[in-house]
Amino acid sequence: MKLHGIQKMTLLDFPGCVSCTIFLGGCDFRCPFCHNFELIDGTMKPTVDDDELITFLEGRKGLLEGVAITGGEPLMHEDLPYLIKRIKDTGYRVKLDTNGYHPDRLKNIVDSGLVEYVAMDIKNSPEKYPITCGVDTVDMEKIYKSISVLMNSGIEYEFRTTVVNELHEEDDFNKIGEMIKGAKHYYLQRFTDRDSVPYGNLTAPAFDKMYKYAEIAKRYVSDTNLRGVE
Repeated sequence: MKLHGIQKMTLLDFPGCVSCTIFLGGCDFRCPFCHNFELIDGTMKPTVDDDELITFLEGRKGLLEGVAITGGEPLMHEDLPYLIKRIKDTGYRVKLDTNGYHPDRLKNIVDSGLVEYVAMDIKNSPEKYPITCGVDTVDMEKIYKSISVLMNSGIEYEFRTTVVNELHEEDDFNKIGEMIKGAKHYYLQRFTDRDSVPYGNLTAPAFDKMYKYAEIAKRYVSDTNLRGVE
């Protein structure tokens, strides 16, 4: 499998685990706030393959504990289970990031014991999913199924929303809360602009809005926390 890059060490991407992060290309969505849009539009070309990744991991034993797999959307790749198995055979724990649009593949990976942690994006309230994802339509049944897969999986997981001033308002978090009611963990991440973000007129919500949104979400998921507000 071709990989689009390796971040050699992170303390943030895999909770409780010193890890590296690998990036896979391609995505179902075209979110206007995406930080990794060059992975989606083909601007960034693959830089390494899975053999080179395994060589890297062999040389980092004792320094790293896990591998976070992100994108793009990793579950678009049919051979993802093979890649994860190779990583695990090297002795590492695995965390998967996903947009939740491939519930059957997600269930297969979870049920096979291939990952220790999954982070799933919850883009917005159901009726605002298409505009938030930058597409004409979204099959919400796929999103609901992935939510159910994780909430019934027995593994560690989190749901997370990147909060954008122009895309989110208070009532969205009541509707998101209903979608993930009773979940283990929910994180609201404050949007930050970068050169790689495809749409240049988006802004981060004020801190007081972020705290207000978190208080709404806590009615549904008691362990709701903020990221990017320090």
